[in-house]
Amino acid sequence: MQTTTRVAVIGGGVVGASVLYHLTKLGWSDVMLIERSELTSGSTWHAAGGFHTLNGDTNMAALQGYTIRLYKVLEAITGMSCGLHHVGGITLADNRDRFDMLLAERAKHRFMGLETEIVTPDEIARIAPVTNIDGIIGGLYDPLDGHLDPSGTTHAYAKAARMGGATIQTHTMVTETNQRPDGTWDVVTDKGTIHAEHIVNAGGLWAREVGAMAGIYFPLHPMEHQYIVTEEVPMIADIVNAGGEHPHVMDPAGESYLRQEGRGLCIGFYEQRCRPWAVNGTPWTFGHELLPDDFDKIEDSIAFAYKRFPALETAGVKSVIHGPFTFAPDGNPLVGPVPGVRNYWSACGVMAGFSQGGGVGLTLAQWMIEGEPERDVMAMDVARFGDWISPGYTLPKVIENYQKRFSVSYPNEELPAARPNRTTPMYDIFSDMGAVWGQQYGLEVVNYFAQEGEPSFETPSFRRSDAFDATAREVRGVRGGVGINEVHNFGKYRVTGPRARAWLDRIMAGRVPQPGRLSLTPMLSDKGKLIGDFTISCLSAEEFQLTASYGSQNYHFRRFSSHLEDGVHVENISDKRTGFQIAGPKARAVLAACTRTDVSDMKFRDVRRMTVGMTDCIVQRVSYTGDLGYEIYCDPMGQRALWWTLWAAGQPHGMVPFGMRAMMSLRLDKHFGSWMAEFSPDYTAAETGLDRFIDFKKGTDFIGRAAAEAERVRGTTRRLVALAVDADDADVHGYEPIWLDGEVVGFCTSGGYSHHTGTSIAQGFLPRQAVSDGLKVEIEILGQMRPATVTLTPPFDADGARMRG
Repeated sequence: MQTTTRVAVIGGGVVGASVLYHLTKLGWSDVMLIERSELTSGSTWHAAGGFHTLNGDTNMAALQGYTIRLYKVLEAITGMSCGLHHVGGITLADNRDRFDMLLAERAKHRFMGLETEIVTPDEIARIAPVTNIDGIIGGLYDPLDGHLDPSGTTHAYAKAARMGGATIQTHTMVTETNQRPDGTWDVVTDKGTIHAEHIVNAGGLWAREVGAMAGIYFPLHPMEHQYIVTEEVPMIADIVNAGGEHPHVMDPAGESYLRQEGRGLCIGFYEQRCRPWAVNGTPWTFGHELLPDDFDKIEDSIAFAYKRFPALETAGVKSVIHGPFTFAPDGNPLVGPVPGVRNYWSACGVMAGFSQGGGVGLTLAQWMIEGEPERDVMAMDVARFGDWISPGYTLPKVIENYQKRFSVSYPNEELPAARPNRTTPMYDIFSDMGAVWGQQYGLEVVNYFAQEGEPSFETPSFRRSDAFDATAREVRGVRGGVGINEVHNFGKYRVTGPRARAWLDRIMAGRVPQPGRLSLTPMLSDKGKLIGDFTISCLSAEEFQLTASYGSQNYHFRRFSSHLEDGVHVENISDKRTGFQIAGPKARAVLAACTRTDVSDMKFRDVRRMTVGMTDCIVQRVSYTGDLGYEIYCDPMGQRALWWTLWAAGQPHGMVPFGMRAMMSLRLDKHFGSWMAEFSPDYTAAETGLDRFIDFKKGTDFIGRAAAEAERVRGTTRRLVALAVDADDADVHGYEPIWLDGEVVGFCTSGGYSHHTGTSIAQGFLPRQAVSDGLKVEIEILGQMRPATVTLTPPFDADGARMRG
């Protein structure tokens, strides 16, 4: 057996085989796959083999499109059949919300180059005649949908990898993974030890156990899943005899997916009475077995299916496939470099392996070989979960995700499982004030405050929700007086040491401020893509505080850790430093009433240590609301005392608490962008306007400088702009196409309703040469073409007099 390799891929399912192939495709041939049994053992062999492009995240949808198109390439390379059936597929909608979701998805597909289309009930009856269209109001047709042979496809990946120089070692059990001091790994197997530079965990059902060998917890859990294959169905037999094939049908109302199987049908369910499997760990002895048939848990689903697909009721059952497959808490894969563990990579939790496996393999290979993937993959980055996650959190979230697999996914939906989990000292105080909670990265965050008679739960919707009036009230309170909210949902980092300034100058593209000041700066990848949008506060010559997105802590700290050097210490203090933001024209008067420090001369972007009430704080004059405002940071132990101080001082000025719904409305007034909406690894600083914060004059060769300089010379092809939208009862949420002269020329990144100006505002990308103030375009919102106007000047405080005054 080979005893050294550059990459050891552990796991021989479709994902492991795809990773192996893509590594060879991108140029690494000294790679090995290690499988304890045969290829496809685990979830792959009993998978239904369906594939589709529909996904709420556009980058995930694009990767799924890549995966589906790859199969014909694999067949051409290897001469093997993947058993492809490109039959197309229809997703049904039986109510307005489901149809709104399909309209929103179709709109996204326009600028992604996916040729989906909205179809009427009559068209559904013609395309998919097995369907009873009673109660159906429409559907989404995707010609790329289909199914394949799971075993044949996996072996095609494997053969293509071998052709590229890879080695595959089956019937070899990994028992230990031990890291050497130089960061490489000893992979101990029952046939000897393999020394590998990198490990890829593609363990599937056993990913948790493989991770535990290296002391890593992967938030995954297997769920039992059941599908049924029928005997011959006369309607299907007639289609086959005529040389055709019935398309897939996804019925969210019935929690089912249906496709043709031979001369019969195959139908699977995501039932509400679902069951987790192997709660205490996947047995190593499990492999090509199936679980016992369990019709009890799907009896409700079957009853619904008989009504939607009447031909099933008289069809005999040919076989029942009941086996486990693995989910992450949000249903997306866990891919990328594991934070805090050198040279350890994840390719786990890919529950839709034949829709996503190719994209996962490509992404991971690019990451390993080229240093970063070509597109933003935060939706499946293993770093999207933090060290706080536990099996006790993972299990209920996985169950919830399974149950909602075919449910409508709303832009304002807050899922209830495993909550509240992480809270600040303000949780009970805010709850008593009527807080309606959301969550970010496991942390409870106020969305808005409901008053008596207002709903204490925001009804999910694609249209303006029942939080509209409460949000408007909070916006008026901020703009007309002073508002207060927490700053706990900022990621915060303390950077110290004699080399701290020099290190920040290299890591960040912008200017590093002098003591007592703060600056805004993008953080760039080596290829010049945006990987962070940071505030740097200089507290002293050798101490800095960084703030950024709370949900990107693991992502950003992984980046910091990979570039550390002597003389620099970086600590994640996101939950060790909390506090409040006060904002509005009365904010200065409130702060002045709480401290003996003179704040009258505190300029915009000043940073000072001061005692506020009884609490020692760091106060900086800046606000994401775009108004006069201050961020006030303290130790969590002092937060409640700080609250009562600020709240008491704010009462004479009409202080109101406000939540994230109001914050997102307020930032639109200033055309401020948001991380993972306007700013993400899909975009560059110059495209988004963040290049104005890059310090091209500094002598440091900061990371991404060469790419940023080159773009500065050649210019960009697109530009981020704001638009005033003539909306009806629905605002932009993100990825709606922008039309000009009858063609899709751009897309939206985010939007909402500006309660201060009474205007629906969107942000999005347009071709740079087309941009002009007042340009008239249209935005497709839920199937309607809404007029919109490019506005290059923000409608609030355009000259910055209030924010900076």
